[in-house]
Amino acid sequence: MYKVSQLEKEYKKKLITADQAAAYVRNGMRIHFGTGCGAVVDIDKALAKRADELEDVNIISTVAIREEPFEVFKATSSNDQVRFSSAHFSAQDRVMNKEGRCWYIPMMFSELPFLWVNNNNEVDIAYFQVAPMDEHGNFNIGPQVADMWGVLKSAKMRIVEVNKNMPIAHGYQTQINLYGVDYVVEGSNTPLVELPEKPPSEIDKKIAAHVVKNIKSHCTVQLGIGSLPTYIGKMIAESDIRNVEGHTEMMTDAYRYLFEAGKLTGNKPVDRGKLVYTFAGGSKALYDFIDDNPICCSAPVDYVNNYTTISQIPNFISVNSCIGVDLYGQVCAESDGHRQISGTGGQLDFVMGAFGSEGGNSFLCTPSTKTSKSGNVYSLITPVLKEGAIVTTPRMCTDFIVTEYGAVQLKGKSTWQRAELLISIAHPDFREDLIKEAEKMGIWRNTSKLL
Repeated sequence: MYKVSQLEKEYKKKLITADQAAAYVRNGMRIHFGTGCGAVVDIDKALAKRADELEDVNIISTVAIREEPFEVFKATSSNDQVRFSSAHFSAQDRVMNKEGRCWYIPMMFSELPFLWVNNNNEVDIAYFQVAPMDEHGNFNIGPQVADMWGVLKSAKMRIVEVNKNMPIAHGYQTQINLYGVDYVVEGSNTPLVELPEKPPSEIDKKIAAHVVKNIKSHCTVQLGIGSLPTYIGKMIAESDIRNVEGHTEMMTDAYRYLFEAGKLTGNKPVDRGKLVYTFAGGSKALYDFIDDNPICCSAPVDYVNNYTTISQIPNFISVNSCIGVDLYGQVCAESDGHRQISGTGGQLDFVMGAFGSEGGNSFLCTPSTKTSKSGNVYSLITPVLKEGAIVTTPRMCTDFIVTEYGAVQLKGKSTWQRAELLISIAHPDFREDLIKEAEKMGIWRNTSKLL
């Protein structure tokens, strides 16, 4: 009873309003607004009220899952007031970026916890959402451990925003004690933002079929975000593939489908019995699945995305999407020319980790073509990446590339073999042009033509 009384006293002492929390922001400060579903809501609104007072404030977030950009973004009009940075671009970061207000921090996602505590990257205030405090004085930080402990270690002040809708996430380093935070804000309990599940296109279905035929029983899968990886999860769930495990950067509804189909058995040698992830986003059903479920294990990104961790898991299968591939096998998965689309994330970590895994493989998937707004169709397999495109996976690491026309393995292949293999899965309308360009580049051998 004494302990409870002490906790109640400490809680009341640290309890403040969202307006009071926002009042701690001073001009010139560098603050963090949270990761994933843990991005703050009420404190954001409170800070937006102070828009006219703010100067030279830098707001950082990591793959913030929101329906709209931050309120403080909408309330300000100048980077002289507030500028935004993202360590892993999300949909709303793209909206702010289009307005010239948000910039990407180019980093491997797995390096972020180290970054925040080194190289003069201190954060003045860390704001983040948590579940209500338990009887031991612990706040659960929800299904987004990710880089949060790096942020918290670097922060001069820690302020939590309590949300009753935050799932209780099991895992590693998912708790922060009342004595480890400076202030507590009881939020308005906004429901977590759901990510709509897009139906797969016919091309998605064809690509998925090429991937799934290369997946065997007794494997561990990492699935990225989007209609294609989700459909692959459903295909595995409905197939005769059995004894499937999960170890992934982002937990999505695909894993819920696998669990409900009885595919997840917990027999991998690393983190046995656990579906390991670093952050989550999806439907309410996914958040309910995670809530207080000991099978789901949220862990720091420098563990989840670590090459050594991944490579220790046999038969590791990594599946991610990309934006473009060139005939050398260089892969762009984060920009459309100069326009930032997504972050680097963990694609390269998982590509390398899967290759190091006994029996493992990685699959980078893309439609063969894209149609522009003006109706022009162009190939996503190109002689060289378009100007401004960022190389997410360098050619020496690329394993399988998949389009609707097939899956080809580039790892260990020479430059001319790579060119021929990639042209073989390009759209037929563009193959001859690609051959001509490959000849100019000196990476095409007519005597070895595979088409």
